[in-house]
Amino acid sequence: MNPEPSRLVLKAGRDKSVRHRHPWVFSGAIDRIEGEPEPGETVSVVARDGAFLAWAAFSGDSQISARAWSFDPKDRIDEPFMRARIEAAIARRADVRARSDAMRLVHGESDGLPGLVVDRYADTLVVQILSAGAERWRPIWGPLLTQLTGAKSVYERSDVEVRALEGLPSRTGALIGDAQGHVRIEEDGIAYEVDIAKGQKTGFYLDQRDNRALAGSLAQGAEVLNAFCYTGGFSLSALKGGAKHVMSLDTSEEALALARRNVALNGLDAARADWLAADVFAQLRKFRDQGRKFGLIVLDPPKFAPTEKHVANAARAYKDINLWAMKLLAPRGHLLTFSCSGAVSPDLFQKIVAGAAADAKADLQVRRHLGAAPDHAVSIHFPEGEYLKGLWLQAA
Repeated sequence: MNPEPSRLVLKAGRDKSVRHRHPWVFSGAIDRIEGEPEPGETVSVVARDGAFLAWAAFSGDSQISARAWSFDPKDRIDEPFMRARIEAAIARRADVRARSDAMRLVHGESDGLPGLVVDRYADTLVVQILSAGAERWRPIWGPLLTQLTGAKSVYERSDVEVRALEGLPSRTGALIGDAQGHVRIEEDGIAYEVDIAKGQKTGFYLDQRDNRALAGSLAQGAEVLNAFCYTGGFSLSALKGGAKHVMSLDTSEEALALARRNVALNGLDAARADWLAADVFAQLRKFRDQGRKFGLIVLDPPKFAPTEKHVANAARAYKDINLWAMKLLAPRGHLLTFSCSGAVSPDLFQKIVAGAAADAKADLQVRRHLGAAPDHAVSIHFPEGEYLKGLWLQAA
């Protein structure tokens, strides 16, 4: 007979968010812990009066003391439960396959699998195991994922800071198969080499798929500037879309080298593309001094605000790059500007960009609010999952 699970008893009045199906339980909401749960162990979360709220994974080292697997008292948190969750997540992405052989298959809390991220790159899966709960189930992820997807290899990229907050060491390397280094994918008819071992995130910005397609549709005949270009996703879309010329900026020579290879891989005209290793903040000012103008500008910077304490500095950085980009826009030019900082809300981001437009004395219209591709869908109960936000602006 299985022993009774440990219980987290919440303080009076601190159970509202869990009742509303938010998956996180913060340490400050806990009145007491009944039992001695190990890291990642499944515990029951109950209200002060003993009413069941959720089954959750315990993490004593994190401010987020528990992450909910389920809000149904009848659920059993076991391997069949995890299999069913993964199967459902994969089924929801079926519509992406017509456009790409690369996509997000599991999006953590939004797919009911807190701390687990799975991205597919052709026949290779890249996983991130980010929480104590997902770590406890580590032995099952590789076998389950290969069974359910038919992928040949599973590579781990659990090398992000959030693991330290969970008391977990950084881990990378093959879980199944011999995947290492580069894999080749195709998206909307464009081929890319992706560095799954050392690249940003899990190797590629899959969340920008729809926004790359938008950039391609706006690029015909335009002088294009792609700032923070990484391995050239937006640049290749613009080149394929008929851009007159694309100037791409990034600080990483390694990323730019891979971007050049991607141009060659697709047989695109390398003469229409320049790649410059430079500090974007300084280079935007240089282009302004040179009188350069661009019909399409893409600003897709790295995460300026990883946590709330970084928001003020991030706001200044976002305002700076947007202000100078606006000064470089040609009449009726388009600006696609993004923030991937979860700590910066969509409303705050728009206010920052509006402040930049005021200081630049630029007259712009919001053509569309932008976000992540549908395979990065966000649970309505977990707004923190909506980290990527953007604006499509057009100059008057």
